[in-house]
Amino acid sequence: MSDPIDAPVTLAGIARIAGVGRAAVSNWRRRHDSFPTPVGGTDTSPLFSLADVERWLYAHGKIERIGRRERLWPHYEALGDRAVMGAALAEAGRRLLAAEGVDWAVPEQCFRSEEAARVVDKTVDVARHEGGREIFDFLLSRWLDAHVRQVSATPAPLARLMADIAVAVGAGGPGGVDAGATVLDPACGVGGLLLAAGEGMEERGVEANSTAPALLGVDLDPALAALAAARLGFARADGGGMTAEIKVGDSLRADPHGAVLADVVLCNPPFNARDWGHEELATDPRWVYGLPPRTEPELAWIEHALARLAPDGVAVLLLPPAVASRRAGRRIRGALLRTGSLRGVVALPAGAAQPHSVSLQLWILRAPASDGRTALGEHLFLLDAATSSGTFRGAQGVDWPRLSGQVLDAVQAHSWSGGQQAGAGERLPERCITVPVMDLLDEQTDLTPARHVPETAIEAQGKHHQSWGRLDGLLDEVRGHSRTLAAIDLSAGGDAASTVTVSDLDRAHALKLRHGQTLPGELLHGDVLPPGAVPALSVPDLIQGGVPGGWLTAAEVEKGVGTGSLTMAEPGDVVVVGVERAYRVWVQVDTPLVLGPQLYALHPDPELLDPWFLAGCLRAPANARQAGSHTSSSARIDVRKLQVLQFPLARQRPYAEAFRELLALEESLRSVAAVGEDLVRGLGDGLAAGRLH
Repeated sequence: MSDPIDAPVTLAGIARIAGVGRAAVSNWRRRHDSFPTPVGGTDTSPLFSLADVERWLYAHGKIERIGRRERLWPHYEALGDRAVMGAALAEAGRRLLAAEGVDWAVPEQCFRSEEAARVVDKTVDVARHEGGREIFDFLLSRWLDAHVRQVSATPAPLARLMADIAVAVGAGGPGGVDAGATVLDPACGVGGLLLAAGEGMEERGVEANSTAPALLGVDLDPALAALAAARLGFARADGGGMTAEIKVGDSLRADPHGAVLADVVLCNPPFNARDWGHEELATDPRWVYGLPPRTEPELAWIEHALARLAPDGVAVLLLPPAVASRRAGRRIRGALLRTGSLRGVVALPAGAAQPHSVSLQLWILRAPASDGRTALGEHLFLLDAATSSGTFRGAQGVDWPRLSGQVLDAVQAHSWSGGQQAGAGERLPERCITVPVMDLLDEQTDLTPARHVPETAIEAQGKHHQSWGRLDGLLDEVRGHSRTLAAIDLSAGGDAASTVTVSDLDRAHALKLRHGQTLPGELLHGDVLPPGAVPALSVPDLIQGGVPGGWLTAAEVEKGVGTGSLTMAEPGDVVVVGVERAYRVWVQVDTPLVLGPQLYALHPDPELLDPWFLAGCLRAPANARQAGSHTSSSARIDVRKLQVLQFPLARQRPYAEAFRELLALEESLRSVAAVGEDLVRGLGDGLAAGRLH
C-alpha cells in the first residue's frame, strides 16, 4: 500500500484512482472530516498527498487496490513542467526499449532533475510487472490529456484514414505505393501519423511479402520528437520490421531530412503559425507555386510537402477549412489546380480533430511523374463528409468506422491515374463529385466541398425535419418567455425612479470602467480559434457578423494586459459598444474577450451591482439615445452618460431576472427568424426542383 516516493495528486487524479467522478470526491471532502487535508495548490485546485489519499481510500472501502500505473502518474504530474514530464517519459521509453533488447535511436533529452531521474527509475521498475509498452502508452495518453491545449495529437482513427487514403491514391499511379515505401511527416508531434502508416503498410506487406516501411519524422519540440521515436520503437519491439528516424528541427526553415524524397508525406501541420519564416524563406526554391503569404502558413506546408515527394508520390495533409477559400491563397490554389498537384479535398465532420468545433479538411496532393508529365485539365475530386447523415454518435463524437468507410469507398471509386479525362463519367458515392478544374479557376478559386457538392433529396428532407423540430422547440421557448414577461406589471405610478450615471458609479467605485484599445494587427491570427487562445472583438466585427474576427495567444494577452496596451473583458463583466449603429450591451459569460476601440468593459462590484441589472439598464434604447452624440452617421455613445437605476442590491435582483428573461426572448425570436428563413429557402428550392411527393 505505501508509496516509497510520495507525490501530490489533484481532485481529478483522486477521481481517476477511485474510478468515480470528480463530484463524488468533492462530496467525500464535505461529508468526511477525516478526508486528507491539502498539502499544496490553491483553494480552487488543491493538491493532496498520494500516500494519505491512498490510505484514506483503503480505510473507507472506496477501492480494493490501486494499480501500479495509477500510482505512477501523479509522480509525473509532480514534475510540473510539460517539457520535463515529456523528457522523463521519453527517457523511460528509451530505457524500457533497451531492456527489451531493441536498439532504437531516441533524440537526447536534457533533463537534469534528480526528481525526474527517480520517476524514470520508478517507471522502469513498474514496467517489470505491467509491461513496457503498456506503461508507456498509458503514461503517454495521460500526458497528452494533461496538455491537450499545448499538444495537438492526430486521433488514431484519423491518422489511419489519412494513411489509407495515401495508399489508395498511390495505388492508382504507375508504381503504386509499396509496403516498403518511405513515409515522411515534417511536423510529426508524438508520431501518430507515422505509427498509423507503418502499421498499415506492414499489414499489407505481410500479405505481399514486401520489405518494411521506412518512417521519417521531424518536430521542432525536442520532447515531442523523443516521444515519437520511443513510440515507434515500441511498435518495432512488438515484432514490426519498420525502421524510423526522428529528428529535431524546423522543417520549413532547415529540414533535417531535406535530402530525402519520400513516397508518402502525411502531415497535420500547426495552424495559423505566423512565425513560419516568411521573410527569410522568400527566395526558397520550394515555392514553385508562388511565395505563400505570411498569413497563409498552411500553404507553405503544402508546397513543402510537394517538394519532399518522390515522382508520383502522394501527400495527405489535415488543414483548416479557410485554406480552401481565403482570398490571400487564391493564386497558389489556382497554381496547384493548373499543374494537377492538388487532386482532392475531403471535408471532415466537426470533432474529427482539434480544433473540434471546426470541420477540417484533408487535401490530397500528388507529385509529377518521373517523366515530368502533369495532369492538366484534370477534374478535382471533392467529398463532403462533413454533413453526411449518421456520421455522429451524439456526444461520443465521430462514428469513425462509418466515416472511414464512406471516405475510403469514395476514394477507391475514383480514378487517380491522371490524364485529360480523369474523373469524367465516373459513378461516385453520394456527397462526392469531380469538378473540372477550369470551372474552379474563377475570382475566388473556392475549393470548399460543400460549395460544389449537390445536396441529395434525402438529405434535404432530413434537414427539413430537423428544422421543423427546431422551430417547434423555439416557438415553445418563445411562449414560455412570453408568459413570464406578460405577467410583469408596469403600471406602478408615483415619482420617477432616481438614476445615477456610469461616470458617477465609476467614481464611487461601484464599478470599474475600462476602454478598449487598438488591436495590434501583427498579433491577430486567422479564423480558427486554437485551444487556450483569447478571441479579440472590434466594432467592425459586430457590424459585419457579430463574432470576433481574430484571436491572440494567452501569452500575448497576458503581456498586453500587463503593459496596459490591451483591455480584456472577464466573465461577469458588462461589455458596452460605444457606437450608435452597433449599440449593444451584454454580460460576458463564457470566456475572456480582448476589446478593440469604442468597446468598453464595466466590472461591477458584486456587493453593490448585479451585472445583469446593470446590463439591462444600459441596453435600453432610450438610454442610448440620450447618451448619443447625434453629430454624424457614425454617432458615438458617451458610455459615461448612460443612466442606471439607483436601487439597492436586493431590489436589483428581480429586475436582473426580468432583464435576463427579456434577453432570452430576444435571442429566441432571432433564432426563430433564422430557422424560418432557412425553411422558406429550402422548401422553395425543393418545390422549384420538382421534389413534391
